[in-house]
Amino acid sequence: MLQQMVFQIIKKNMMNNSKKILVTGASNGIGLALTKKLLVEGMEVFAVTRSGEILGLTDARLTVIKGDISNEASIREVAEALEKHSVKLDYLVNNAGVGVDLGDEIPTAELMRISFDTNSIGTVLFTEAMIPHLTDGSHIVFLSTAMALLRNVGPSAPAYRMSKAALNVYAVMLSHRLAAHNIKVTPLHPGWVQTRMGGETAPVTIEDSVNGIYKAITENTETGKFWNVDIAATEEY
Repeated sequence: MLQQMVFQIIKKNMMNNSKKILVTGASNGIGLALTKKLLVEGMEVFAVTRSGEILGLTDARLTVIKGDISNEASIREVAEALEKHSVKLDYLVNNAGVGVDLGDEIPTAELMRISFDTNSIGTVLFTEAMIPHLTDGSHIVFLSTAMALLRNVGPSAPAYRMSKAALNVYAVMLSHRLAAHNIKVTPLHPGWVQTRMGGETAPVTIEDSVNGIYKAITENTETGKFWNVDIAATEEY
């Protein structure tokens, strides 16, 4: 009995000393793989999914929160959940996003709205709601795409490219705003990854992408710069 109590105290202290990180879109693809990686690395993970579940994944350091970043009421509920438990985050990873027009060249009102609601507006509003729950010296990461950099712009995926380009601009603006709190901000390109969005023929495995994202999360010392997982470094916009 005494041994069990001591073990529980040690386990609680270990969790208290763990870095705390929140990941959106954690139910599948890069978000799920990144969540698993972060747990292996000893972090305490707050995973946001639309269902409030991650099937088949349990860990004492994992808290799954129901949330939809395209819904303002849902964003408030996530913030309230963190407030209720006095959670202060060391890292925020905005992974949730959509790519609904990757094969298209002609923009449509419907696909533009869907893309901006999640990739731009929702991500921005979610981030703003999380800022009060960040520690000084923390790090905000946005999963963006090199497709949104001006030098890489082509005719395809207009809604996807434009919504991610808007996100890049917000990241730079935010980096200036939060500099006084020593909070770093990093938009990044995760590579062309073998996910439902990227397709099976994509050149980068989910594992390699996640390892690159983890490096950016934990090792990037700059703020407001665009990180490219393919080269494991920052590059110009």
